[in-house]
Amino acid sequence: MLQQVELAGGKVTRNGADRSNVQVYVNPDANERKYLCETLKLDEHTLASALDPDEQARVEIEPEHIAIIFKRPKNYSSEDEFVFRITSAGLFLFADKLIVVLSEESPLFEGKQFAKVASLQDLVLRLINSSISHFVGHLRVINAVSESLEDQINASMHNKYLLNLFSLEKSLVYYLNAISSNGRLIERLKHAAPKIGFSPENLELIDDLTIENSQCYEQASIYSNILASMMDARVSIVSNNLNWLIKTLTIITIAIMLPTLVVSIFSMNVDFPGRQHPWMFWAILFLAAASVGLVRVIWWWKKW
Repeated sequence: MLQQVELAGGKVTRNGADRSNVQVYVNPDANERKYLCETLKLDEHTLASALDPDEQARVEIEPEHIAIIFKRPKNYSSEDEFVFRITSAGLFLFADKLIVVLSEESPLFEGKQFAKVASLQDLVLRLINSSISHFVGHLRVINAVSESLEDQINASMHNKYLLNLFSLEKSLVYYLNAISSNGRLIERLKHAAPKIGFSPENLELIDDLTIENSQCYEQASIYSNILASMMDARVSIVSNNLNWLIKTLTIITIAIMLPTLVVSIFSMNVDFPGRQHPWMFWAILFLAAASVGLVRVIWWWKKW
């Protein structure tokens, strides 16, 4: 699906023009791929890389354009079951236009970083910056979800919350790899600045991107290390909760069993001393209650 976008006057706006200077292809079909490869001379392998979530970020200098593959978070849905996935995106920078290739539709040109865009090269850097901001936002969500799961684990005896935490830990591993890959891409863009045509202002933005991506990587690394280091402790918490449940049920079982035993003894169809005594009924109830109290005293004395 083709979306026409125009960069003019420092603003990025949608339009229906056939020759806009920014064209966004969302999961291009066979005809659109044929146009991109045969008419615009995009490398077929590079185009496929832009749609491959497992592809590493990189930049390639072609005779007529610059091909940039970068990583960005995939839109999360409830069907993912706490797994935050990664997707790739392709930027193909020509002298007079920018081709953006995505595997799924996503809001690209939203946020204050797109309030004023000086050039197509500037737009490329701001799209990468938007991806970094997207990663940071997802990391905050992952942290909030993990804290919520921890509260549920503290009072739970089910494995599903642990499995959700395992999914979050797996997601952070993907994020670390993607953020690191974007970091290498940013360094490569800085070295290839003369060939790409970056201005001094663009180089300053690249330095800012390097710092922001590094901070994003450190934040993801911290969250990943915390989840990994505390996972054994959370497994122990679930096991301990189960032990407490078994202990409670054991106390209840013994507390019920002893008075039942007392009443059963006096319920046998045989003669026993004092059977005809008028207070015998209350004596049996007292012995049953005393047996429960005895269990409680022994439990307290043994500190079970």
